Amino acid sequence: MNGEGWRIFVWARYHRAIDVFRIFSFWLFLSAAHGAAGPFGKSLYPVFEEAGCRTCHHASGIAAATRLHFPETGASPERVEAFGRWLVTFVNREHPEQSLLLNKPTNRVKHIGAERIPAGGAEEVALKAWVDRLVLLEGEPLRRALAYKREEQPTKAKARSAMRRLTNSQYNNVVRDLVGELSQPAGQFPPEDYVNSFKNQFESQNLSPMLYEGYSNAAEKIARNAFRLGDSRGLIKCPPSPACRTQFVRSFGLQAFRRPLDADEQKRYESLFTQQTGFLKGAQAVVEAMLQSPHFLFRMDGTTDPKLTPYAAASRLSFALWDTAPDRALLESAARGELATRAGLERAARRLLADPQARLALDEFVSQWLQFDRVLSTTRDRRAYPKFSRETAVAMTEEAKRFVADLVWNDRNFMELFTAAHGYVNAELAAVYGVPAPAQEFHPVPFPKDSGRAGIFGQALFLTLTSKPGDTSPTSRGLFVREQFLCQHVPDPPPGVTTDLPALTEAKPQTNRERLAMHAANASCAGCHMLIDPIGHGLEKFDAIGERREKLTLKFYPEKVKNPKPTVVELELDTAGSVAGINHSNFQSPQELGEILARTPQCRECVVKQYFRYTAGRQETAADRAVIQRVYGAFEKSGFRFQEMIVSLMLEREFAP
Repeated sequence: MNGEGWRIFVWARYHRAIDVFRIFSFWLFLSAAHGAAGPFGKSLYPVFEEAGCRTCHHASGIAAATRLHFPETGASPERVEAFGRWLVTFVNREHPEQSLLLNKPTNRVKHIGAERIPAGGAEEVALKAWVDRLVLLEGEPLRRALAYKREEQPTKAKARSAMRRLTNSQYNNVVRDLVGELSQPAGQFPPEDYVNSFKNQFESQNLSPMLYEGYSNAAEKIARNAFRLGDSRGLIKCPPSPACRTQFVRSFGLQAFRRPLDADEQKRYESLFTQQTGFLKGAQAVVEAMLQSPHFLFRMDGTTDPKLTPYAAASRLSFALWDTAPDRALLESAARGELATRAGLERAARRLLADPQARLALDEFVSQWLQFDRVLSTTRDRRAYPKFSRETAVAMTEEAKRFVADLVWNDRNFMELFTAAHGYVNAELAAVYGVPAPAQEFHPVPFPKDSGRAGIFGQALFLTLTSKPGDTSPTSRGLFVREQFLCQHVPDPPPGVTTDLPALTEAKPQTNRERLAMHAANASCAGCHMLIDPIGHGLEKFDAIGERREKLTLKFYPEKVKNPKPTVVELELDTAGSVAGINHSNFQSPQELGEILARTPQCRECVVKQYFRYTAGRQETAADRAVIQRVYGAFEKSGFRFQEMIVSLMLEREFAP
């Protein structure tokens, strides 16, 4: 073979190899798509993950109320495969092309999450192939596939036990109760971050060098103050002597560590005591050292030592109901073994609930759940909102605290949080609500019947904290309703997506509904904004400080003009709102929205979940579902009495089967 012939031969073999490779690659793709060469976890499951289906279809997602929940993150391959087979539930076996599994994610059938899988693409090829495969399930394989849902809750799953440190609020309360320190030293610690809607979640409780330095400085100051004027705070209960030294270390250690000291600890702190010159100096050194110990700074929520189990229960109960350490009576109950029975723990819980400290602890829960921080730190355009001031913001939080406290401590139906036709008003709020100022501040005042106000959605707190400095924010209002009152997590915007709305101009004035229409036109935005914006649209008759408005008033000020006179434009407001995912949920006012949520199971259960998250210091997991369901059942049976829900949660947490 000459040189030219050899080149032709090599060229032909090379291109034949390329063609074979292409054909083989295409065959692999089709095989994977049709499930012949790969399991569900390798073929269709990655398509769903890439489409973001899990972000809505899980226990705390927007689609939590639907039948479709994806397996927990990190689920075993076997569980993923079982889930894939269970999707036969959404397949029309006689007319596969009409299957919801095929038509919902492609948005051929209206999908709240909009189009997640593009029609006609490779992803849909994989989806169709899996539908075709599920159609073939018969007999025992079909029965096993349908059994997945019954087995969804792992029977042996255990709830997580987390190492939690004292929150800033708890630190202040504990040192107040221990040594009478009233200066609230935790105000000098680094601020706490919100996670899962609260500031006490263990995920955010890192121990930074700055925080530890704060603990050290606070301990020194607190101990010095405790004995500045001798034993003026009565911390030493016996005449100074070696026996009294032992008694002080044992007694103070029990209160500070929320459990008895062991022998080595007792010896070590007594030794520290004796190294000081003078009895009071010794006591001061012990206090300072104990306040820097991990046994003081961290809560003993979980322990494997049976001798300490009753004290851990006392600590969990007290921090949940009082936001502080157990008192001596609760520690004595723990020592006698009374907290090891349901009856004993319930007696202790009801005693704590009857104490005024429980009301302060509830206020802390409410302030975090309703995010008082946001309204207390907000600002408003003074020209647009002259009625807003720091005093008005404080009044908004006080109204919310009194409103919730009345529902809880007077044993009312807690779902009146959304429907009650009154507020707790002072002079500043009366001006916002358009009602006469009451003779006594923060007494209940009926809302005008034609105002559309009711419950928390009609109060200035919610309407203000979900607004911008210059105007309302339907998106923020809808997001707050989803996350705080339905316990549904809305995914973050995709990276690089601009959240800026079209600028308002005198030439083209627009309502927020018109400006937000851009989200519906953008495929990457529509999926989430269709879930939150319509909620906010229904609240647009109330401005950025909660004052009612019949029309949107826009003012355009000329530039470079001294004492300018604005051009005023008034626009009609379309306040038709809805809550996607809830049947018959059209509304046009806070009152109507409140009535919808008050009767919605997701909202009712969310109240339980939010209190669970706050007291447990973490998000609920699959292992907690049974507990939450039992507590929700007790809450419903009680007529939605919040105190009964608290007691039920305390019991279920300690004695869950």
